[in-house]
Amino acid sequence: MESVSRQTLPEPHYLLRRIVTAIGVSIPMIGVLIALGLFWGVAVRPVDLALLFVFYTLTGVGISVGYHRLFTHSAFQTSAAMRGALAILGSFALEGGVIGWACEHRKHHAYSDVEGDPHSPHVSGPGVKGKVKGLWHAHMGWFFSTKGMAETELRFRRDLDADPVLKTVDRLYFLWILLTLGIPFAVGYAVGGTLWLGFEAMVWGGLVRIFLGHHITWSINSICHMFGSRPYKARDESRNNFLLALPSFGESWHNNHHAFPASAIFGIDRGQLDLGALTIRLFERLGLVWNVNAPNESQRALRRASA
Repeated sequence: MESVSRQTLPEPHYLLRRIVTAIGVSIPMIGVLIALGLFWGVAVRPVDLALLFVFYTLTGVGISVGYHRLFTHSAFQTSAAMRGALAILGSFALEGGVIGWACEHRKHHAYSDVEGDPHSPHVSGPGVKGKVKGLWHAHMGWFFSTKGMAETELRFRRDLDADPVLKTVDRLYFLWILLTLGIPFAVGYAVGGTLWLGFEAMVWGGLVRIFLGHHITWSINSICHMFGSRPYKARDESRNNFLLALPSFGESWHNNHHAFPASAIFGIDRGQLDLGALTIRLFERLGLVWNVNAPNESQRALRRASA
């Protein structure tokens, strides 16, 4: 009989989630093509750029601070209201429901860069062909793969399923899809006064913004497991990549993260920009979060690759 630690959820659950994710991946790409086709050579309105920036920032915080550091790794503590707000902002990024996202990422850490990792670029064979295939798989190909889709152990999700706030937000995922596109449309319509200007705002503040957020997140899975530095000892191929630090809210200090997965601070060394950590520290000063985990100097020294 299968052990409790290897129990899995029913296959239809994962089939449905893969279908929803595939739709979520495809629609923003279509939006970018629409933007290129309709607005080529046409100046983008300031309100559209403002919506893109504001929603990119809010959803970036939702993914990095909420989905990743809080719900996946429990790297700090906060109230039920803040948990709900961060889960909703993360849902606005259209990267999937909060429970599924956190569950898959926990599985990634359990099997990082070996068989069982949902999105490793290092399990697709040797040579250049294997690396190219691996990068594609890690970046977005794994969304469309049926391999192992029902192999996410219940041990990765028990606490998530037991959280009533997360269960509610997760159950209302389709509402967040409507709102993440509907709010930019409503703002564009209110400012411009026409349905067309509302649509234009939805394209830039909704679809293009989601597209950019998707590819930054996916670059952490692909690029940051193949290109960059490895200052800390880790049992996988995680890398630090400074080029992605700003748009990823510090997620690209990925070797740091894999060396200290329970840390809420990813940019743990001097000069490493980590907007997610700055946000958490701001919340901490405001009394909105507490018990923020971070490695001290002696812990970092023990894990340094040169040690």
